[in-house]
Amino acid sequence: MVKTPDRFDPTQTVQTPETERDAGTAARTPAPAAAAPKGVDLPKATRPRRRVTVRRLTEHPQFYLTAPSPCPYLPGRMERKVFTHLVGNRAEGLNDLLTQSGFRRSQNIAYRPSCEGCRGCISVRVRVDDFQWTKSLKRVLRNHAALERKERPALPSSEQYSVFRAYLDSRHADGGMADMTVLDYAMMVEDTHVETRIFEYREPGTRRSRGDLLACALTDILADGLSMVYSFYEPEAESTGLGTFMILDHIERAQALDLPYVYLGYWVDGSDKMAYKARFQPQEHLTSKGWITVPPS
Repeated sequence: MVKTPDRFDPTQTVQTPETERDAGTAARTPAPAAAAPKGVDLPKATRPRRRVTVRRLTEHPQFYLTAPSPCPYLPGRMERKVFTHLVGNRAEGLNDLLTQSGFRRSQNIAYRPSCEGCRGCISVRVRVDDFQWTKSLKRVLRNHAALERKERPALPSSEQYSVFRAYLDSRHADGGMADMTVLDYAMMVEDTHVETRIFEYREPGTRRSRGDLLACALTDILADGLSMVYSFYEPEAESTGLGTFMILDHIERAQALDLPYVYLGYWVDGSDKMAYKARFQPQEHLTSKGWITVPPS
């Protein structure tokens, strides 16, 4: 299963706009302040004095920093995120650039951790051309060979939400997404200004009816790969390795599209929730020196 570190909440108190140094070299940030996400009350010193157009947001993205909040992965730590908007006809190019620089997308927001004194969240991507198919991964692939995958536009359905709700209640009942309503889910899926698809995985159907929906993966199509934004599945299917299968299926899909990478989000050393990502090799980690291939841990 691949997911964002938690539902991104831009309504946390925004501090000051980030500079190019803090946001990373992928984006060049101008001096004027930009509009904050809906529901955010900017401090008076940073409130925009004039209307900010979509064109300015996409050509000259402004970065903001959230207030500290408890880290969902490392007990006793606090996290902050730097974020910007992904809107307008240049959103796809900006999303590509920021993803390559360690950002993740949540609806029309691109964000990445920016925590004081901690660089524990490491961006991970799998190299698909020389992917290592171990015996156990081949077995997972064979065990799910009968499933039917449909790649659909990013449109929500009640059937998807039913699986999503069961997944949250079973695995993340105390997480930041636990209270998401059907409206929240719809926004998560369709509030995108980039090329996004939802992969549906079903049991085999008949001529008269479709098979039951077992899993979904919300995925961005990038210039250099597939970025798995969020995936979920029926809780009873966990023991079969369905979450692992979805990643393997994305690797095969990226190969078919001649795309070199599958982006898995963040890996955190010491977090049991993230340990599964080490299974997919070879993989690259984003460091201060750029993307480097790391040996299996």
